[in-house]
Amino acid sequence: MSQRPSHDEIRRAPKVLLHDHLDGGLRAETIVDLARESGYDRLPTTDPDNLRQWFEEASDSGSLVRYLETFDHTVGVMQTRESLIRVAAECAEDLAADGVVYAEVRYAPEQHTTTGLSLDQVVEAVLEGFRQVPGIKVGTLLTAMRHQARSMEIAELAVRYRDVGVVGFDIAGAEAGYPPTRHLDAFEYLQRENAHFTIHAGEAFGLPSIWQAIQWCGADRLGHGVRIIDDISVAEDGTAKLGRLAAYVRDKRIPLEMCPTSNLQTGAAASIAEHPIGLLRRLHFRVTVNTDNRLMSSTSVSEEFAKLVEAFDYGWDDLQWFTVNAMKSAFIPFDERLSLINGVIKPGFAQLKWQA
Repeated sequence: MSQRPSHDEIRRAPKVLLHDHLDGGLRAETIVDLARESGYDRLPTTDPDNLRQWFEEASDSGSLVRYLETFDHTVGVMQTRESLIRVAAECAEDLAADGVVYAEVRYAPEQHTTTGLSLDQVVEAVLEGFRQVPGIKVGTLLTAMRHQARSMEIAELAVRYRDVGVVGFDIAGAEAGYPPTRHLDAFEYLQRENAHFTIHAGEAFGLPSIWQAIQWCGADRLGHGVRIIDDISVAEDGTAKLGRLAAYVRDKRIPLEMCPTSNLQTGAAASIAEHPIGLLRRLHFRVTVNTDNRLMSSTSVSEEFAKLVEAFDYGWDDLQWFTVNAMKSAFIPFDERLSLINGVIKPGFAQLKWQA
């Protein structure tokens, strides 16, 4: 058996994605089309190839201001029912083409109301787009922006649509200065409603962000969580000592939604080989592998896996471990998760291992 799966083989494997932003995964051609249709005239270029390159360079510039500017353009062309349906449908198509069998895609409804859509109309348009694509199951996460004051409204929206495709809630945006505890009323409401939620934590900000997300807010999962590494010390002989928070996260099997390429762009790691995911995998944390923003990072789940294979010499068993972790951690009912693990993921990987 070949130890290192190729990119093409990885693409054929059944994969699971938990951390993917709808407004970070548009096709460049679609942005140009939608800008023309809506009269949006602020794109840096209307040539799709040049635009794709601009997004990659702006996201890699090391400037957070320039990185965030990229989202002004994608959100700017996602302000009508038709544009939201198209973007959601193309997202599902692109993920399915990459071999993703289950995905949770997140977006902030409040960012798509500038031309008059209501929050409910935004949610219904995105759900309609996802429903158009067979062969992949997509659940949506509704995101509230941590610097705004609409988290309770968005939490109630998530609960209202939870039986028709919305599987959970999230908060995103700048961590420093905007701790998750500012939105405690929303998290307490979600817990009372038996609803699921994840929190962006431990990406740009350190351990206090993770501690608050778990111990104050009760997060089911951590978006990124990469800074948990700050609570782990590794001796020269390779043995690791976990601090109390890291031990709690591992012992409680709290899923970490890791996005390696994105973390390189935001400076959370210097290279894939130095990314904490290697150590966290070795220590058996509940690690999952994700894309974050496919357009800005010029990536896919297969691409992320291929980079990890290259950096850490991972084989099929490692990739299956990450995938089963993600499926176990999804916000859909247990029997549906089990059905995908036993009926799709394990047989799919078994076939690829046998062919190798």
